[in-house]
Amino acid sequence: MQKQAAFWLGICIRPHIMLLDEPVDGLDPVMRRKVWSILLQDVAEKEMTVFVSSHNLRELEDVCDHVGIMHEGRIVLERSLSELQNNIVKLQVAFEGKLPEEIDKLNILSKQSSGRIWILIVRGNREDILNHVHTLNPLLVDALPLSLEEIFIYELGGMDYAVKNIVL
Repeated sequence: MQKQAAFWLGICIRPHIMLLDEPVDGLDPVMRRKVWSILLQDVAEKEMTVFVSSHNLRELEDVCDHVGIMHEGRIVLERSLSELQNNIVKLQVAFEGKLPEEIDKLNILSKQSSGRIWILIVRGNREDILNHVHTLNPLLVDALPLSLEEIFIYELGGMDYAVKNIVL
């Protein structure tokens, strides 16, 4: 209730800028939706700027148009969400035989296979990547959208975020 009251008081003063830390954490689903709806309405109508700090990347993906990721007190990634999503491509591909060696000319961040289907996470221009893959005569190729969570994992995977040798 305190978080809801603080939010409503903050909105009532009609700020030009709001800084929110985990603004909907702990709220029920109906109230979460209401909070985001009011914020987005104020952003559109009053040109209010909202900075949101949150670990809920799925929810941020629905409401943010620009993303910054901090690590150890510094910004390591800052771009528009659409630019982020256009710079990394998730491909499902299948080839007649094994994965062609020429595929390694791409900037591949991750390779996983299930039978003949390969899931490739590739950094670069979507159109260039697809053009290159098509030159390799795949049986199947499909570009899938990446979530903000997946982008976070592949962009920051080398920054001590990987789970290593956990002993229970």
